[in-house]
Amino acid sequence: MEGLGGTGFVTIRAVNLAIAALLLLGPGSQPSAAESAAARAAADRYPVATGSRLGGDENQVRFILDLTHKIDLRAFTLADPYRVVVDIPQVTFKLPARAGETGRGLVKAYRFGLVMQGGSRIVLDLTRPARIDKAFVLDAAEGQPARLVLELVAVDRDTFMRALAVDSKPALALATPRPAISAPGAKGDPRPIIVIDPGHGGIDHGTRAAGGDITEKALVLEFGLLLRDQIEKTGKYRVVMTRTDDTFVPLNERVQLARQRQAALFISIHADALRRSEGEAQGATIYTLSDTASDAEAAKLAEAENRADVIAGIDLSHEPGDVADILIDLAQRETRTFSLHFAKALVAELKNVARLHKHPLKSAGFKVLKAPDVPSVLIELGYVSNKEDLKQLTSEAWRTRTGRSVVQAVDTFFNTRLAGTSAVRR
Repeated sequence: MEGLGGTGFVTIRAVNLAIAALLLLGPGSQPSAAESAAARAAADRYPVATGSRLGGDENQVRFILDLTHKIDLRAFTLADPYRVVVDIPQVTFKLPARAGETGRGLVKAYRFGLVMQGGSRIVLDLTRPARIDKAFVLDAAEGQPARLVLELVAVDRDTFMRALAVDSKPALALATPRPAISAPGAKGDPRPIIVIDPGHGGIDHGTRAAGGDITEKALVLEFGLLLRDQIEKTGKYRVVMTRTDDTFVPLNERVQLARQRQAALFISIHADALRRSEGEAQGATIYTLSDTASDAEAAKLAEAENRADVIAGIDLSHEPGDVADILIDLAQRETRTFSLHFAKALVAELKNVARLHKHPLKSAGFKVLKAPDVPSVLIELGYVSNKEDLKQLTSEAWRTRTGRSVVQAVDTFFNTRLAGTSAVRR
C-alpha cells in the first residue's frame, strides 16, 4: 500500500503516449484488422480502469476505481468551484459511457481521461468544501483487482482554503511546458500558417450524442485531421494542429500556439448539443469573437466552452501573464475585421454543402478566439443532439464535402488579403 495525505503526492512516471487508432476512425466506420491490432497493442501498454463507484453521504465519501495493475497517484484540491483532482499515469478507461455523470453525497459528478502525454486525470466536482482524508492504491489480491481508493471528508471553507494555501504546488501540474508542435516545411517557408484546433480532448469529452458512445472530442478530431490533409494537399499553406490525438490542451496554450507560430488564421472545430428542455436546433454555425454575444444562445455556448480548463482541473489563478495581456489587447479592430471576413466566406461556401443554423453567423466571448493578432473563428459543425446533424457528422462523404468547402473559404480569404487590404503574415 502507498499512502497519500491531503497535501502530499507521488510523482508520476512518464510514459510515451500511444495514439488510439480507433479514435481517428469515423463512428460509423469499421477498423481494418491492422488498425484493430494496433489499437489493442496500444491499450495493452497501459493499466485498464474496469469499474468505478461512489459510496457515502454529505459528510464523507469514498471513491473507488478498479484497475488491472497497481499505479502511482497524486491528489489535490481546487477551489471555486470546489474540486478534487487525482493525477495518475496513463490509463485506458473502460467504464460505462455515462460513468460519473451522477454523483453521491459530497461528490456531484466526476470525469476522467487523458490530460497530458503519459498522464490521465480524474476530477471530482464537490457539493461543498472537503479535505482528502486518504488516497492510496491497493494491490490486486484474492481474486480482486487493484484498487484506487479516495476518501473525502467535509470541512468548512476556511479550513479548505488554509489547506489549499499550504500546498499549492500540485495545482501547477499543467504549467509544465509541453513539447512544441513544429510546423511542417523548411525554415523560411513563406507560405502562411493555419492553426486547426479540434476542441476538447482527453478528460474533456465535450458534448455527447444520445447513448453516450459518440463524443464531440472524437468527431471534431477526425474532422480536424481531414481538414488538415485537404489544406496541405493544396500546397499553398502550412498547417499546425493544436492536438492530433485524444489529449487535453488548455485554452491558453491553444491561443499561445497560434501566436508563437505567427499564424495567419486560427480555426477551432466544435459540435454543439442542446438538452431536450432547451429546445431544438440544427445546422452549422460560425462564431467570431465579440465582447457582447450576438444572442443568448451564443453567450451560453461561449460560457460552456470557456469552462474547459475548469473541467480538466486546472487552477486558473495561475494563468501565465501573457494570457492577461491577450485579454487586455482585444481591441485590435483589424484582426476582428479579418476574422469576420473569413467567417462570411465560410458561410458562403458551407451553405452549398451543409445545413446551416437559422442564424449561421454569430459572435461571443470565446477564450480560444482571443489572440489579438491572429484572425480566428470557431466552427460549430452541427448539433450532436439533432439526429439529422449527427447523421451528417458521422458521414465520411459529408465530412469530405464540408472540408473542401472550408478549404475554398480559406482560399477566398487569402486571395482577398493578397489583392489589397493587407499582406499575408509570414
